[in-house]
Amino acid sequence: MSERALEVEGLVVTFPGETGRTPVVDHLDLVLDAGETLALVGESGCGKSMTALSLLRLVPKPGRIEEGRIRIEGQDVLSLPIADLRSLRGRRAAMIFQEPMTSLNPVHTVGAQVVEAIRLHERVSAGEARRRAGELFARVGIPDPGARLDAYPHQLSGGMKQRVMIAIALAAKPRLLIADEPTTALDVTIQAQILDLLRDLRRDSGMALLLITHDLGIVNEVADRVAVMYAGQLVEQGSREAVLGKPRHPYTQGLLRSIPARAARGARLTEIRGSVPSASAWPTGCRFHPRCPIAFEPCPRIDPGWTELGGGQRARCHAIAREFSA
Repeated sequence: MSERALEVEGLVVTFPGETGRTPVVDHLDLVLDAGETLALVGESGCGKSMTALSLLRLVPKPGRIEEGRIRIEGQDVLSLPIADLRSLRGRRAAMIFQEPMTSLNPVHTVGAQVVEAIRLHERVSAGEARRRAGELFARVGIPDPGARLDAYPHQLSGGMKQRVMIAIALAAKPRLLIADEPTTALDVTIQAQILDLLRDLRRDSGMALLLITHDLGIVNEVADRVAVMYAGQLVEQGSREAVLGKPRHPYTQGLLRSIPARAARGARLTEIRGSVPSASAWPTGCRFHPRCPIAFEPCPRIDPGWTELGGGQRARCHAIAREFSA
């Protein structure tokens, strides 16, 4: 059996609202094995990035983790003292943030920032850390790595900055890598290079990868399993082949129908009507029911439970539950 890299049970993340604290992530469960890639997908505003931040206890104030358990390689993240938590971040699990320009310090060279990440977790000299930083730059495909160590973030392209962020994340050889929209704002060619890099790193090191994205094309390229998120909740989970090849939840089906590559040339793209509701106004019952083309009587009243569909695929939907109970 594969070693568990990540286990999340009943995670609830809240922010203050007009009527009290509002859950932006609501009783979420996730499991990720070593060497596996799990893609967490959904529209903007559904809670994907807040889920990612919560895994390393990085939820910005006034948000807080209200309930649940998070275990990374069996270690209970939520009970860790701050000193141990700092050691876990980077060494056991690391995160690539969505926008490298705001994550890199503009007044320090990129090499100095990688050196700092290395020396934070290992007792090595500055010279040895710089040598390792150069090796990391070469590993992530940065050309002329020795010279690039002395560059400042503004002197690098978007793709190069993202590679630097990956090098920083890999500095302490983490077993879990969390990548939050790692190819946002990059052109298609650079996107493909970054995805190839992540795939190679996972294969060579055996690390687990949690990929946060809204792009189902990327999911099809790199994921082993897929978890679909809507309005703070997971609504469908399964293998990449099952979820993308035979989606069952109406929301997943809508996402796939809206992909341009699936539309006939010259045809109008299918859209999911409406938009993701605000966390302060989650609908009652099934949260997707106001936008769902097949909603029926119980959907506005009752929150659907999971229906097991076989082969590890499952979905939260009253119509599916009715179909399987018939």
